Amino acid sequence: MNSWKTLAALPCGRRSKWVVLIGWLVVIVALSPLAMKLGDAQSNEMSSWLPGSAESTKVVEEQKDFRDNTIANANAVYHRDGGLTDADRQAITADIEAFRAIKGVTAADIKGPVYSTQEQDKGATASVEIPVAVADGGWEDLGKAVKAMKDAAKDDPSGLEHYFAGPAGIAADQSEAFQGIDGALLGITILVVIAILLLTYRSPVLWLVPLISAIFAMMAAWATVYLATKAGVTVNGQSYAVLNIMIFGAGTDYALLLIARYREELRNYEDRHEAMAHALHRAGPAIVASAATVALSMLVLLSAEMNSTQGMGPVCALGIAVGLLVMITLLPALLVIFGRWAFWPRVPHVGTEQAHADGVWVKVGNVIQKRSRTVWVVTAVILGAFAIGVTGLKADGLEFQDQFTNKPQSIKGMETAAKVFPMGAGDPLATIANSPAKDAVVAAIQNTPGVVKDSVRVNADKNGRAEIYATLTDGPDTEAARKTVDRVRDAVHPVPNADARVGGGPAMTLDMERAAQHDDKVVIPLILIAVLIVLCILLRAIIAPIILILTVILSFATALGISSLIFNHVLDYAGMDTTMPLFIFVFLVALGIDYNIFLMHRVREEAQQRGTREGSIVALAATGGVITSAGLVLAATFAVFTTMPLVTFVEMGFAVALGVLLDTFIVRSVLVTALTHDIGPKVWWPSQLAKRPETPQGDVGKAGRDRDEALV
Repeated sequence: MNSWKTLAALPCGRRSKWVVLIGWLVVIVALSPLAMKLGDAQSNEMSSWLPGSAESTKVVEEQKDFRDNTIANANAVYHRDGGLTDADRQAITADIEAFRAIKGVTAADIKGPVYSTQEQDKGATASVEIPVAVADGGWEDLGKAVKAMKDAAKDDPSGLEHYFAGPAGIAADQSEAFQGIDGALLGITILVVIAILLLTYRSPVLWLVPLISAIFAMMAAWATVYLATKAGVTVNGQSYAVLNIMIFGAGTDYALLLIARYREELRNYEDRHEAMAHALHRAGPAIVASAATVALSMLVLLSAEMNSTQGMGPVCALGIAVGLLVMITLLPALLVIFGRWAFWPRVPHVGTEQAHADGVWVKVGNVIQKRSRTVWVVTAVILGAFAIGVTGLKADGLEFQDQFTNKPQSIKGMETAAKVFPMGAGDPLATIANSPAKDAVVAAIQNTPGVVKDSVRVNADKNGRAEIYATLTDGPDTEAARKTVDRVRDAVHPVPNADARVGGGPAMTLDMERAAQHDDKVVIPLILIAVLIVLCILLRAIIAPIILILTVILSFATALGISSLIFNHVLDYAGMDTTMPLFIFVFLVALGIDYNIFLMHRVREEAQQRGTREGSIVALAATGGVITSAGLVLAATFAVFTTMPLVTFVEMGFAVALGVLLDTFIVRSVLVTALTHDIGPKVWWPSQLAKRPETPQGDVGKAGRDRDEALV
């Protein structure tokens, strides 16, 4: 701990605080141009989202040999009740000519219009397949192209409905749903942080300090991650959004903990520099351990098969590392520079009563102190009962029509076309095989159940490899289509000398589902092991970390169980994306473990002075307020996702926000405290602290006041 005393003095010395501030100002000014480039450095091409080793991903990579860019189809679907008129057909032809001139559209490969021939439709529907080249911009390119198509078709005859469906149409609607989310997320988070700090400290000034620190951390992290992209790290839209949440959410948590401890020490020491040095000395190890846990949990994602999940690991780990550096250097310097008056009008003076001496958590602590076993048993039973709801979780993926909370153009078009055309039209299966064996591969695909036989065709033949397209009878995102993909693979893989690989939209869906199942089984246990190791090192015990890990699992299961009940029976969603349980777990455990560490590190500190049982109650009184404040910030940050029209993000935002609130208000503050109090010193086994005799306990508020008097 002597090293911490030395480090704690660096950012809060009488002169060094100005050196730290000026140093960070210089760094941010120098890094700002790099930080602003991160948005343009994102890679949203298809391969950055797919499982790295999957067969469909290899097909995407090999398709680059046939063309410069990946191709995604937009299906222009036209419909008029009662049948298309001659004027409608002329308008469709004119639209096609306009589509040919749109940037990104592969004009020579436009197919259609194809008119419906089914008797019940009476020629009321037409479909045009429009290939769109996708460069590094990914779905942003698709969004721009589809928007241009919509603009071109806006003057169609009155009464003629037109929709843009297919993979490109759906991607365009998803892209539109993401527009502005980063700014909204950041703006709402800032407002929540300001509101919570105002309510907590009743200060019109103090909120500026963590806000300025968080902005510095975000700018520095953006620049650092941008430099990492030059070394091969991939950033996509998903990891970029999560990076911002991580920096601001976790960074604000660290700021709240340090400010709370600094406020305590200002009541014990006259000199604010000395007070900050003691605050950093006491809170620093917990903050560093929290950041290390989050960073390790993120790096564990490197073991995932999904490229999008895997790529998130180093991006967020770097962000957390930079955020930690800012919060243990710049934040203390700013707090010392602002001085005690930053807390105005409730300025903490030496000898005044601690803010937590008679707070609500003191009352909760007194109840736990009297009936700790009853409290933790009842709490665990209630949480366990809600956790049973996880058995009803439907996390086997969402079909396209179930991915939106509303019904955008792409889904309306898909439903209209599906009534009269094969459901797999517009998103074909793509098989690549050696050219000499292409006829045998075509025959194998044609004879596979679930494939539209006359749709199988050689789309391109180049450099000894042939690209073969086939339309499926079922929608590309359905379970039936996924079974057809397996049948096609079973049929073409044995073809002699073909070296056939099956990809395309339906195969991607199947491979992503299987990769998500693998990641759940591998990543979740590894994260738990990483968290357990950090807790063992920090707490110098084995029993306490095991108990904390078990409460983490219970908290996660409860949040997922309640969410499942809400999604199934209140919001009536069709299910959950296969990747969501893992993401929810990562966010709840990696970020929620902060609260475990904040509480138990303080319990251990207090236990050395007054024993484990009394120390657990005093620690609750001291940290309960900051833990719940931090939880409110993090929950509000994720809750903004529920405003998006995408079911996946609504579910993630709701489940994580609920889990964080459960974690802070019930699991950490009540269940963990009651368990620690009931078990007593044995919780620190095998350290020497487990052998420390307990002292008689009294009123929690009085215990806190006695400690303050002793320190002074």
